[in-house]
Amino acid sequence: MSFFERVKQDFYTFTWVLIAVAIVLNIVVGQLVSLLKLPVFLDSIGTVLVGVLAGPWAGGLAGLLTNLIWGMFTSPVAAAFAPVAMVIGIAAGYTARYNLFRHWWLAIIAGIIITVFNAVVAVPIRLYMFGGITGSGADFVTAYMLALGKDLFGSVVVTVFTSNIVDKVVTAVLVCGIIKALPARLQARFTPCPVAG
Repeated sequence: MSFFERVKQDFYTFTWVLIAVAIVLNIVVGQLVSLLKLPVFLDSIGTVLVGVLAGPWAGGLAGLLTNLIWGMFTSPVAAAFAPVAMVIGIAAGYTARYNLFRHWWLAIIAGIIITVFNAVVAVPIRLYMFGGITGSGADFVTAYMLALGKDLFGSVVVTVFTSNIVDKVVTAVLVCGIIKALPARLQARFTPCPVAG
């Protein structure tokens, strides 16, 4: 099967419905967490859920559209990080294909892998579009590292990784729990179901 046939296979009617629900979930939970000033983002639960259930490219599209829509209505900074959200969905889909969402402890590994891919894309955006500072609470870490005499690149890498590792691990474990809680009939719509068996 060619690459394009595999991508096409990820998209069917139920996938589009799932993407729409995921976008709403991402924005609502992300805004709620932001209002509560929690030390995590949790704005990619829907993206990871789509990636795990419907495949990496559907997950990538869910992430991309989430940040573009979010950026249009409330936070232009979110739009700048749309490629990061896309990579999160793709990484989630591929980790699911390696069965890393079958158990909560495997989901922790998936969260770490997703964090690494997240950092690879987020660091250049944070550096070159925002000069290392985006106005988020994580900027404190960057300022602290710079005050310690670290260079800007190293400071941003530490900021992005440390501010995302807990978030992505919690997100992956939550998604694993959500999928396990889905009715068997709904799980059966996705083949192969990443947590069945």
